Amino acid sequence: MSPVKTISTAARVIRQLTHDPRSLALLFIVPPTLITILKYVFQDATMTFDHIAPMLLGIFPLVMMFLITSIATLRERTSGTLDRLMVSPMSKIDFIFGYAIAFLLVALIQASITSFVMLGLLQVTVLGGTLPALVSAVLAAFLGTAIGLFMSAFANSEFQAIQFMPAFIFPQLLVCGLFVAREQMAKPLQWFSDVMPLTYSVDAMKQVTFHSTWSGTLTRDLAVVLSFAIAALVLGALTIRRQE
Repeated sequence: MSPVKTISTAARVIRQLTHDPRSLALLFIVPPTLITILKYVFQDATMTFDHIAPMLLGIFPLVMMFLITSIATLRERTSGTLDRLMVSPMSKIDFIFGYAIAFLLVALIQASITSFVMLGLLQVTVLGGTLPALVSAVLAAFLGTAIGLFMSAFANSEFQAIQFMPAFIFPQLLVCGLFVAREQMAKPLQWFSDVMPLTYSVDAMKQVTFHSTWSGTLTRDLAVVLSFAIAALVLGALTIRRQE
């Protein structure tokens, strides 16, 4: 792995994103806008909104980064850019981690904007404070980035990449505990939720919302999210074939 090549890849990805206003709007405008709309949907049930909104901070970054990363990486594969890079001395790890670093920086900006809107402008209270909420949101976005890098290997078009969201993300969304406590679900669904990464992202935000101190459970949830993300990055590197 070459730090110079990794950073060069990250810089190239960031330059490409800055020339794509639609992607930037999807990343930085859509999540806080949706949370703001939800605020007024529950304007007569503020306690319900205060309960749901922090958990969405563990979901929206993951979903948005999954979409953007999978589409951007697929463009690299289908346009021939990845093939040209793989002919060069650049390693697969340089490519994968370059993408991961670029989108992690984007995720930090996205999570900061969304957290500011939710915690500042909409005045949602989380007992754990801003920093744990921000860390949880950034790791959720990083997980979405890693999964998007991996899943892009199985799509032949941008439309197929988008199809992976309802196939892979929506089932997790239903059983992550956002709508119904996982303990109240059927046992098979509980077992399914126990092995899905989105569950731990939402659980981390629950810990931040209802506990004033950094708990051991929060550390465990974040460690699971990070482990899933690293595993997805490694699997993503394995899907890249070096061209001769």
